[in-house]
Formats: sequence, structure tokens, C-alpha cells
Amino acid sequence: MTEVPPPSECWLCGRPLGTHTEWHHPVPKAKKGRVTVPLHPICHQAIHANFTNAQLARIGDDRASLLDNPALMKFVHWVANKPPDFHAPTY
Repeated sequence: MTEVPPPSECWLCGRPLGTHTEWHHPVPKAKKGRVTVPLHPICHQAIHANFTNAQLARIGDDRASLLDNPALMKFVHWVANKPPDFHAPTY
């Protein structure tokens, strides 16, 4: 039996993951999504602050489509140089 190594980077921003990892359903569970991707808590909050579950269900696991959103792209650029466990309020 082969062990799967833990994820090493955030699906959204690409930074190394810190001590806290959250698992995001690109297609929300409420919309029958099953696949999960690893995110920093702040990145997870940013996604849900900018998209409804219906929008996320349409986008699916297309990261590039998420980053077409100007607010989310601005967030990703802002967080790019922060340490892995950085956290701040996300509105």
C-alpha cells in the first residue's frame, strides 16, 4: 500500500501550505460536488466571499475561471508574498 504525500501547495494561490489546511469543494457539496482541493483558510474565505455556490458549480475546478474575477485576482496578488500561515479578515 502506497501512502499519498500530503499536498504541498494551495490550489488557489500556489503558496506552500502551512499548519492549517482547508479542503474546498470546487463544485459545492450542495451541488453534488465530491472532489476537494487543498487551500489556505484565507484563500478558502476569499473564494466564498466572491462567488455563490451556484457560480462555483458552473465554474467547477477551473481555477483560471476563478482568477478571471478581478477581486479574486487582486487578492491572489496581495497574498502572494505572505507566509503560509498568514491570516487576515476577508470580506
